[in-house]
Amino acid sequence: MNAEVLQSALAEYFAPWVQALGLRVASFDEGSVTLRLPQSDSLSRIGGMLCGQAMMAAADTAMVLALINQFGEFRPCTTVQMNTSFLKPLSKQDALVQARIVRAGKSLAFGEIDIRGADDGKSACRATTTYALL
Repeated sequence: MNAEVLQSALAEYFAPWVQALGLRVASFDEGSVTLRLPQSDSLSRIGGMLCGQAMMAAADTAMVLALINQFGEFRPCTTVQMNTSFLKPLSKQDALVQARIVRAGKSLAFGEIDIRGADDGKSACRATTTYALL
């Protein structure tokens, strides 16, 4: 796997509005993928706070890329469950969205996502996910 394959998956498998988030592959390793979500006025609420909808979309997207990384290719999948906790506002900085595979079986995959400030490193959002592998 390489960063170019993961980055190109964003254009190939995701809707235009997801692509409009401007996500970039920041890093990856055997069990995780980290995306950078750039700070944007179009994704922010009053005071420059990143909106929860953008964080949830970025988290879901990062986990699909983590699955591509895990399997070495895209496998059709769908989100079955996503539990999200917003810990603190994320304001006026890019977000780092790290998706980690907890377990990937034959029909289900489980993951955890941490969204933190790119500048301060503080966790702003945590999510757990379950995906059906089709």
